[in-house]
Amino acid sequence: MALTAVIAVGGNALIKDGRHTSFEDQYEAIVATSAHIVELISQGWRVVLVHGNGPQVGFSLQRSELARAVVEPVPMDAAVADTQGTMGYSFQQAIGNLLRQRQMDCGVATVLTQVEVDAHDAAFQNPTKPVGFFLDEATAQQRREQDGWQVMEDAGRGWRRVVASPKPLQILELTLIGQLVHSGACVVCAGGGGVPVVRTPEGYRGVAAVIDKDLTSSLLARQLRADLLLISTGVEKVCLHFGTPKQQELSRLTASQARQHLLEGHFKVGSMKPKIDAGLAFVEKSGGRIVITDAPNISRAVAGETGTEILPD
Repeated sequence: MALTAVIAVGGNALIKDGRHTSFEDQYEAIVATSAHIVELISQGWRVVLVHGNGPQVGFSLQRSELARAVVEPVPMDAAVADTQGTMGYSFQQAIGNLLRQRQMDCGVATVLTQVEVDAHDAAFQNPTKPVGFFLDEATAQQRREQDGWQVMEDAGRGWRRVVASPKPLQILELTLIGQLVHSGACVVCAGGGGVPVVRTPEGYRGVAAVIDKDLTSSLLARQLRADLLLISTGVEKVCLHFGTPKQQELSRLTASQARQHLLEGHFKVGSMKPKIDAGLAFVEKSGGRIVITDAPNISRAVAGETGTEILPD
């Protein structure tokens, strides 16, 4: 029976630098990442791919801002859906082309995915996730007054809109995703952590929020009963004292050791902490395998040759 892997790829990994932000540049990066994913598929794995979209949502919102004198601006939830579509299209095409080159047309499908969050999640009372472009203070305050934005100054670089980052509760298209996976398809879904929606008496509606894609990946992997959750990031291995002379690479650690390192502050909120949190949730609630590494080492990490693996106690 084929094993199932949920792979989470960061949106920042698909933007090389500030000079390579075009659709063509991003597609080139997606093709490079897809080659490593196709290698896993060729080994017999069923793959579910979740991608980040932080920079891409920022670009979408900035285009909307520049055009707001001509057309209505794009709501936050719609911007997440937009990037799910465009990035899903790119991954679907890239993976499909690479599979066909290997004469392995197993099928690739992109599922526009809604993820339910709690309207009363504490994150909505304290939005902290910066999104979009930088503003001067006067414009930021104007948007606060006119559009109800939450804004904050961002590390001396200017003002930005901030939104909530609530926890994912339920993946609405889970049954469909599972059916596609069991049919043998490679599925691209829950891009950007999913389009955040809340339950109302009239049904679901989108909200201005951003869901952490690693937490959604962990939830998805648990609900699909996946054998592996692989989180692709910018480093080959998780490190203690990262970026200092005392830097120490970690190959394997238990869930308890990972929690202790979290308490000691080794993993920061904006970088490795969400990945460790997501990995712990998967390991402790499913008993599955979690591996963290960079895209070029995906196959080697799955084979146990590199990367960081978190094991149950």
